[in-house]
Amino acid sequence: MKSIEYPKVTALENGKVYVSFLHRGKRYRIFNGKKYGIPIAPNEQELNERISTANILASELYKQLKNDSFIKESAIVEPLSDILALSKALEVKLSENHSKHHYTALKYTYRSLTKHIIGDEITDEAIHKTLIHFSNPTSHNTMRRYLIVLLNEAEKYGLRKGIMQNVKKRKGKAKLNKPYDDIRSIIDEVTAFNDNLGLCCLITYGCLLRPHREVRELTWGDFSEDLKQINLSGSRNKSGRNRIVPVPYYVQERLSKGEPHLNIFTGTDKSPNPDYFKTIWGRFKKVSKLLEQDQTLYSFRHSGAIEIYKRTGSLSKLQKAMGHSSLAVSLTYLRGLEVAELEEDDMPMI
Repeated sequence: MKSIEYPKVTALENGKVYVSFLHRGKRYRIFNGKKYGIPIAPNEQELNERISTANILASELYKQLKNDSFIKESAIVEPLSDILALSKALEVKLSENHSKHHYTALKYTYRSLTKHIIGDEITDEAIHKTLIHFSNPTSHNTMRRYLIVLLNEAEKYGLRKGIMQNVKKRKGKAKLNKPYDDIRSIIDEVTAFNDNLGLCCLITYGCLLRPHREVRELTWGDFSEDLKQINLSGSRNKSGRNRIVPVPYYVQERLSKGEPHLNIFTGTDKSPNPDYFKTIWGRFKKVSKLLEQDQTLYSFRHSGAIEIYKRTGSLSKLQKAMGHSSLAVSLTYLRGLEVAELEEDDMPMI
């Protein structure tokens, strides 16, 4: 006789518990025993009593399984409850290849939403309460974006469709990213303060890579033998696409190729910690004589973008250089920079 699986009790991050087991090739997840003639509902108990109550439910269900009095084979397993579908969505997303920041944001979004879920249903009110804490348009839109990621995935496991369709983005005021007027002087000042930070700024400007991950994680193996180009796989950059980036001569002059597996900043097989350049930049800001308001580490990338666009006038070349997923992204990017779309000759004449 085939052995019967004893039901397993599982606790979710939001405090809810369920009992699961395999029966005739189907996986069951049960939050209460009402449907099966068992008047036991663990999630109606106090938090500290839910596990013990769920174990009693598991025992009663096991008796039914042993006596073959559990629901008939014709009964179809229902889609996952909202909370289980959300939990499954998080599990799937965390198994994909994304940055550590992305994983952290997904977990935070999951915790924020589940705090406001009453029962097993994700309601419009739960979404509203999750977002209401984010008064800043950028923060609001970021949380909204991660909610969409999780809830769209949860729809595959039984969550009703379109929960977020009426949740609109908030329109924020356009922020002007201040580029550098004298790029050579500012890079010289940064390099004198910290050589690694100076090299980071130079690569960010000259190769238009993002400093906090793409530049920070560079190894000598990412460079061609002659140091004239950088090859990054889709898993190493934000766009998710493979990138081949030319390396200007003034960047090549600062490089001395090492073993392929070594990081170019640490000289070991480990990259600097994620906050490495952020921390050094914060110290540099306090002593710099050249930095202006609204100029950041990312301003080197902005300055490089402006230089390419002004010199070529080509949006498609800018898209390739920046590693943007579409021309629309590049156009939106330019709107936030000090790039004049109109010149004097375009203005009305008298």
